[in-house]
Amino acid sequence: MAKGRRGRWIHDHLSDPYVQKAQQDGYRSRATYKLLELEEKHHFLRPGKVVLDLGAAPGGWSQVAAKKVGSKGAVLALDRLAMDPIDGVTILEVDFETEEGYAALRAALPEAGADVVLSDMAPNLSGIHAADQDRAIALAELALDLAAEVLAPPGVLVVKLFQGSGFDPWLAQARELFTRVTVRKPKASRPRSREVYAVAEGLRAGAGEGRRQ
Repeated sequence: MAKGRRGRWIHDHLSDPYVQKAQQDGYRSRATYKLLELEEKHHFLRPGKVVLDLGAAPGGWSQVAAKKVGSKGAVLALDRLAMDPIDGVTILEVDFETEEGYAALRAALPEAGADVVLSDMAPNLSGIHAADQDRAIALAELALDLAAEVLAPPGVLVVKLFQGSGFDPWLAQARELFTRVTVRKPKASRPRSREVYAVAEGLRAGAGEGRRQ
């Protein structure tokens, strides 16, 4: 990132009202308010639910999930990056794309599976739009495949997407697996960003059969 652009980004970040609010409220990232808005509209984080948070670092979404599901629920946070501990959250520093990481994930989940899968995963941006879009959709596809495998019907998937190439085919695939898929742009998403979130509700029975080879 050029020095001038980096300086502008730092200025914009520090003056961002959601960054300031996260600091005041004790949350680890501004992205927390995206999840809070989605939860307010769809009510998928209920007491006692089992939640899997993919690409969880630095942990803002896991913080919200742990508060919402309470002591009778469970939150499992996965990331290849290290995370500081969060009360009520089990953290796995693994890559679920590997056999070892996937095995660790399944061992940590209850036998019945998860009720909710969250994914705020995004690729490291190269600045090349087509390549970045392909990487973003690939991450959303990973989240969709994993959700179909580990969710207990009628589970819920909440996933970050970027509008562009691959977006419509992803939605079509999700609508085959879930009874309802809603696309929303939370207020905390920056207006100039192509970022949106899909809330896929009601995983169909048998949706995950045969998806992992």
